[in-house]
Amino acid sequence: MATSAYFPNQKRQNGIQRRMSVSNALPVYSSSSTSSAVQEKYARRGVHVAPWLITVSVPIPCVRTRRLRLVVLNPRRLHTFATARFGRKRGSLVLCFGLFLLVFTVFALAKRFGTHAKQWPTPFIGDPPTLVFKREDLQRIWRWEVGSGHYPSRRRIPQQLRLKTTPVNPALPPQRSPLSPSLTPQAGRYAASTRGVGPKRVYLDIQSHPPNVAYPPRPVPGSIADLDVVMEHCDFSEKKFVRDCLEVLRVGAGLDNGKRMRRGNVDDWKYIYLEQADNSTYSEVDYETGVATYPGATQSGDTSDADSGLTKRRNAEWEAPPIPLRPPIKYQPFTALPSPCDPENPRLFHMFWTGPFTDKPYIAILSFLFTQNTGLHTHHPPDNSACRPQFWLWINPGPAAAVPNPTALHDMYKTLKENPWAAPFLHPRFKDVIQFKLWNTTEQMDGVPELKDEWRSRDLFNSGGVPYSIPADKVKESSFTNGTETGSKGQEEDMVNRAGSKSSSTYDRLSVILSDIARFILCHRFGGIYLDADTIFLRDWEELWGWHGAFAYRWSRLEKYNTAVLHLNKNSALGKFLFRTALKNNMDFHPMTVSKYTKEAHLEGLLLRLPDALFDSAWLNTEDYQMSRPPQPFFTNFDQFFDTPPMESAAPQTLGFEGFFRGAYSYHYHNFWWKPFDPARNWPDLGHRFIAGERKLRASPPEGISTTTGAVIKPDKGETAEDDKRDLDWATVMKRTFEAYIRGDTPNMYGEWLEW
Repeated sequence: MATSAYFPNQKRQNGIQRRMSVSNALPVYSSSSTSSAVQEKYARRGVHVAPWLITVSVPIPCVRTRRLRLVVLNPRRLHTFATARFGRKRGSLVLCFGLFLLVFTVFALAKRFGTHAKQWPTPFIGDPPTLVFKREDLQRIWRWEVGSGHYPSRRRIPQQLRLKTTPVNPALPPQRSPLSPSLTPQAGRYAASTRGVGPKRVYLDIQSHPPNVAYPPRPVPGSIADLDVVMEHCDFSEKKFVRDCLEVLRVGAGLDNGKRMRRGNVDDWKYIYLEQADNSTYSEVDYETGVATYPGATQSGDTSDADSGLTKRRNAEWEAPPIPLRPPIKYQPFTALPSPCDPENPRLFHMFWTGPFTDKPYIAILSFLFTQNTGLHTHHPPDNSACRPQFWLWINPGPAAAVPNPTALHDMYKTLKENPWAAPFLHPRFKDVIQFKLWNTTEQMDGVPELKDEWRSRDLFNSGGVPYSIPADKVKESSFTNGTETGSKGQEEDMVNRAGSKSSSTYDRLSVILSDIARFILCHRFGGIYLDADTIFLRDWEELWGWHGAFAYRWSRLEKYNTAVLHLNKNSALGKFLFRTALKNNMDFHPMTVSKYTKEAHLEGLLLRLPDALFDSAWLNTEDYQMSRPPQPFFTNFDQFFDTPPMESAAPQTLGFEGFFRGAYSYHYHNFWWKPFDPARNWPDLGHRFIAGERKLRASPPEGISTTTGAVIKPDKGETAEDDKRDLDWATVMKRTFEAYIRGDTPNMYGEWLEW
C-alpha cells in the first residue's frame, strides 16, 4: 500500500528513534516484510478489475453429459468493491450486513405472502416446522376435547383455529350474562370462547376450626381446582412471585391449619370448588360438524376452511383427514358418578425407573403414602365418598436399549423382594395402592395404535432433534440387578450399557430419553398422571384429579413445557395428535419439542402449562430469578436440598415438613441420583416389620456403614447422637419424617395414623 504520510517519531528495529523523510508519493515496498509483499499483491490485483457477473457450471441430476450454466454475481468483485470503498475491515462488515438483509428480506416476504401450498425453506430462522395436521383436524381435536369436559376453563380459543361455531362446554357453568358481541361468532369472525352449559360451581372456604387445628383437613372428595384462578395468582408471565403463589395455595386449601394470619377478605384466593348436579343445560352436539343445538347457539357465516397460516413440516405429508376419534366422553359431575372412581379418569400415578432400586423411588413412594388419601389409616376399605389413587412404578429391566428376557417378570419380583429399599412395598398392606409393573418397550409401543405400524422405522432415541443410533451388536438381553455393580468399567462408561445414573459423569442419557416417550404412552394407554422419579409429594392431589384437563408445567422462565409432571387423558384426541406429530418428527418427545408441536398447532390451551410454583418451587431461584422475594426454603442450587448450606441448616429440623414449600403439590429435585437422602443412616429405617432389610444394609460392607462423622454403626448395636450428622439436611428431614409415619411414630400430614 502506498503511503504519503509523515511519521515524526517512528522507531527503528533496534529501538532508536529516527526522523522520517517526506514520501515522494511513489509506492515503496520492503522485500523483507511479508505484510508488504501481501500489500504489493493487493495493489497489483487492483489493476485487473474482476467482472460483476460470472458463469457457474452446475451438474444436472440424472444427466451426465450435460451441465447447467448459470450467471451469478461475482462474490470476489463484491468484496473488492466493498473494501475499496469502505476499507478492508469495514467493507467486510458492510458486505456481511448486506447479505443478512437480503436473506431476511426474502424470508420476510415468504412469511408475509407465502401460503400453505408454498412451503418456503427456513434455514437460519429457528427450528424447522413440525406441523402435520390440517386446520380441519385441529378444529375437530378442539371440539372433541371441549365436548368431553377436558377444557373446564374460560380462557380464549385461538382465532387461528377459525372455529365457525361456539363449542359447547359441559365442564363450564353458564355465564350469568349472554356472550358479549366480541365473543359471539358473527359473519367473517370466529369463535373466541366456549359456551358453558355445565354444573354450577360452589367455591369452598377450607380451614381448620378449633380445637382441630393441629393438622389441615383432607380435601373434600370430588373437589376441583379452578386452575384459571391459580394462573391469576401464580403465572410468571404476569410477574407473579412464587412466594405469593404458595400463600394463595395454602390459604385456599386450608393448609395453614390454625396459623392463618388475618388478611381481610380472601375470597379471590378461593380456587377449590364443588359442582352442583342437576342444573346442566346441556343438550346435543354434532361433534363432527360442531353444530350446537342448545338454545341460543350461534354459527358463523364464514365457510372458509383453507390452511393458510399453517406451516407444514418439510418433506412430510399432511395427515389424511379426518383424524380417527372415538365418540366424545359424556361428562359427568362427581356427584353423578355411580362410584367415586371414574373409569374414564383413573387415579393412577405413574413413575418410570431404570437400574437398581435405590432410596430415590423409595422416597417417592413413601411421600405418596404420607400425603395421598390411600385409605391405609383404617382396617377397612374407605367409604364411597373418596376414590383411592394408585401408584404404579414401571421398571425397565436393564439398559434402555436392551430387550427383556423371557423370565423378566419373575426376575423383577425376585429382585424387588431381595432389595431392602423395595421389599417393604411388597407387604400385603400396600397391595391395593402400590403396584410394580414391568416395562417392555416393544409391547408398549405396539400398544399405541398411532405408533404400532411405523415406530420401528424411526429413531427411538431422539431428543431435541438429536438422534442416538444404537448399533445392533450392542443390543443385548436385559437382566435385573440388586444394587450390585454389573459389567466392567468400560461397559459402565458405554452409554448403551448404562442402567441408571451412578454419578454426574455416567449419566444414563438413553433411559432419560426413553422416559420422555414412556410418560406419554402410559398416560395415553392407561390414563392418570406421570411424575419423574426425582419427585416428592407434598400434599393431597384430590382437586387436581377433579380438573379433567391435560396439563404439564412451565420450564422455569421459558414459555415451554416441562413434562416432569404430565396429565394426559386416556385415548384422547390430544394424545393422538401428539403421537402422530412425534412420529412424523422422528419420535422426538423432548419437552421443548412438544412445546413446539402444540404451539404450531394452536393446541397449547388443551395442554395447560401450569406455573412451576406448583411442582418445582425452587427452579426460578436456581436460575437467579425472584431473588428479592424467594419462597421458603431458599435454594440457589438444587443440590442444596441434599447439602443444605450451614447458614440455613437450622431450618430443616426447626420447621420440618410443614416448612418445605408449603402449598406446592410436589417438589422436583432435578436428578442427583447419586446423592443419598440420609448419608448417616443410608438404609430404610421402617421399624421391626422390615428390620431384615435394615440389617442387610447396615451390615454391608461387613464392617458396617461409615457415617458422616466417621463412626461405624454395627447391626443391632446402640447408637448415639454423636453417630449422626449434627445439622440435618432437608433431604434427610424429609426421609426421616416419612419413615416415622410407616413406623407408627407420627401421623401423616393430615393427622391420620397408619394402621396395620
